Amino acid sequence: MNFVTARRALLSGAALAAALCAGTAQAQDAATTATTSEEAETGDIVVTAQRREERLVDVPVSVAVVRGQQLRDFQAAGDDTLALAGRVPGLYAETTTGRIFPRFYIRGLGNIDFYLGASQPVSIIQDDVVLEHVVLKSNPVYDLDRVEVLRGPQGSLFGRNTTAGIIKFDTIRPSNTFEGRASASVGTYGSSNIDAGFGGPIVDDLVSFRVSGLYQHRDGWVDNSYTGPSFDGTRGGYNVMGGFDDRNLRLQLRFTPSDALTVDLSGHGRWYEGTSTIFHRGALIRGSNSVENEPRDRIALDEALNNPQAYDTYGASARVSYDFGGAVLTSISAWETTEGYSRGDTDGGAATAFAGPAYYGESQGNIRDLDQFSQELRLASPGTGRFNWQVGGYYFDSRDITDFYQRRYFLTTPFSPTNPNSNNPNNWVRLRNTNTSWAGFGQLSYELADGFTLTGGARITNDTKRTRLLKTADSGTGAVTYTGRRDVELDDTRESWDISALYKLTPDVSVYARVASGFRGPTIQGRSAVFNSDFTTADSETILSWEAGIKGAALDNRVRFNLNGFYYTVDNIQLNANDVNGSGVLLNADKAEAYGVEAELDMRPIDNFALSLGGSWLHTKIKDDAALAQVCVLGGTVVCTVTDPIVNIPGRGAFAGIDGNRLPNAPEYNFNVAARYDIPVQDDGKFFIATDWNVQGFTNFVLYDTKEFNSNGNFEGGLKVGYEGGNGDWEIAAFARNITNEKNLKGVLENYMAAVFNDPRIIGVSFNGRLR
Repeated sequence: MNFVTARRALLSGAALAAALCAGTAQAQDAATTATTSEEAETGDIVVTAQRREERLVDVPVSVAVVRGQQLRDFQAAGDDTLALAGRVPGLYAETTTGRIFPRFYIRGLGNIDFYLGASQPVSIIQDDVVLEHVVLKSNPVYDLDRVEVLRGPQGSLFGRNTTAGIIKFDTIRPSNTFEGRASASVGTYGSSNIDAGFGGPIVDDLVSFRVSGLYQHRDGWVDNSYTGPSFDGTRGGYNVMGGFDDRNLRLQLRFTPSDALTVDLSGHGRWYEGTSTIFHRGALIRGSNSVENEPRDRIALDEALNNPQAYDTYGASARVSYDFGGAVLTSISAWETTEGYSRGDTDGGAATAFAGPAYYGESQGNIRDLDQFSQELRLASPGTGRFNWQVGGYYFDSRDITDFYQRRYFLTTPFSPTNPNSNNPNNWVRLRNTNTSWAGFGQLSYELADGFTLTGGARITNDTKRTRLLKTADSGTGAVTYTGRRDVELDDTRESWDISALYKLTPDVSVYARVASGFRGPTIQGRSAVFNSDFTTADSETILSWEAGIKGAALDNRVRFNLNGFYYTVDNIQLNANDVNGSGVLLNADKAEAYGVEAELDMRPIDNFALSLGGSWLHTKIKDDAALAQVCVLGGTVVCTVTDPIVNIPGRGAFAGIDGNRLPNAPEYNFNVAARYDIPVQDDGKFFIATDWNVQGFTNFVLYDTKEFNSNGNFEGGLKVGYEGGNGDWEIAAFARNITNEKNLKGVLENYMAAVFNDPRIIGVSFNGRLR
């Protein structure tokens, strides 16, 4: 047994052992956001949206909360954090680079760029640690306590690159009580999922621990039907794509040497192998966005060895908190590292199977080494009086070496200067990226009168990025043909702030208003150097957002609600288009504006029945008379139906004017509904049935308007039927995700009229349990 095999076996065994230690099943929600009677009666929802524990009703920010078991139910079929999309009003998520590259959008703001160095305006925070790089954002969440989605700019307390908001994941921490929990499931396509955690005291009232594990697996379920010759040795086969193995392990230690001092140490590792996103070339027919005739489980790819990808990620953090009595000092130190690769057939099909000239494409991105270090120091009042405050500082440093390989690097025919299908060992580039940032921040909150509180915060942030081209993409003979920049540095210092007012109509109902600003730092796009094109850059974007809402609970917590409206403008908004090579090109547009509403309602109208409703409506618009985006061109021909005005630029190609267009991946509306009905059969047990559904309105996938590159009315549903026993200590159930087997268009590759699909229906059985 080699080292890799032994390590996998050890990790799988650790996750299974944690599941067995957890013993019996934890039964909270089914595959739904509807709360059970037990949850509804537990009282207040507590969040940490302002870096301290507060009741949700007391926070003047739009916050959606998803409990850990709810997310675990959504992920029972092996889904990742993209499962949140459609379950939280205003939140959308997608990927066109597999499980290692999720892209999140809040209130229409996000980034469609697939570049490994791309920044996003939605910040991901796990256990108080900011995960900046796109691969780190894919770190799975497991043994989770709750998810908080903070909508709108969060620049004062959380810094740059939060112009859209943040998604905050908080895992279950060590405690001085032995307890464990586990969720396990098996399903079709060989899907299996184990999410477990166990912990307790090592030395009473001094040292406690928690070990957590996640194992997710799916067999390959997509056939590569290609049987012809291949220039890089690719061979087709049965069920050779679509599968994955995702193994994760985390150990936490908590030291409490005194009532004042708490030290939390955490270390984690991830070992992932899977398939990068599969593009189905020609799935979209000119003039239509229908994909009914394209099989989801079969494709003919002639290159890229069936789209493999693999990443290993490690991290560690230390959170130290000391209570001086009148103030609490908190230090958070963290380090993250990752390395891996993702390879794909980027034309999405066998070149010779399509009419006209044969167009080939494949690429691979490698992170050779990435190290991210962050340090936060914060001093805050205890949060118990009428006047509360916090001040702090933050430092961030990220460095990576990233390679990009293009098609000719992988070909097996010896190099020939006259043969474009021969090997070129120099057809790749190496980039060194650095990103450093520092910030100082503060917040004041004062209850001016009973129930009326004003809060204000401010931050100053410096953000510096530098990209150096260490190796150019040369000719097969070693001739250097690159003439662009080789060292680009961007630097910016910005202020961000927010002011809010909250008034409590009753102890459990409040209204609030908030105005906030934020910024996303400057960005460098270096991948285009692999095509011998110069870097592209984008300057900082800034946002000013206004919102107001009402939230609270009524009827002894049988009803919980949230309703808010918002309006924002983003100046100098960063957008991403494609060049003639399909490589991302950064640009700044003058501005974008948006307005909309979000609503959530959880209710328990009768005993044993819970219903959850959520929805958002959004209007977005790009406002720049001069902004242009490259359109769908293949071999000099526009292959899709562009409905925007087209401008032909000599030597560059066809461009569309995008003034007045929607932002990409900004659904016009999202609605979700979930329900659960319990049927008690004895004192400590009950049968239940639960279901959840979400539907997505018109969504454009690119910057310009077409008849093909959009979706309208995508929906998915889930069902779970089972039995809960032991007063909620265990549960066994049958479930189905995407129960109607909807084939939804989730993304496109423009010049090849290629489609990206959602996952198929997964049917299985699950077992949840807890030991306490």
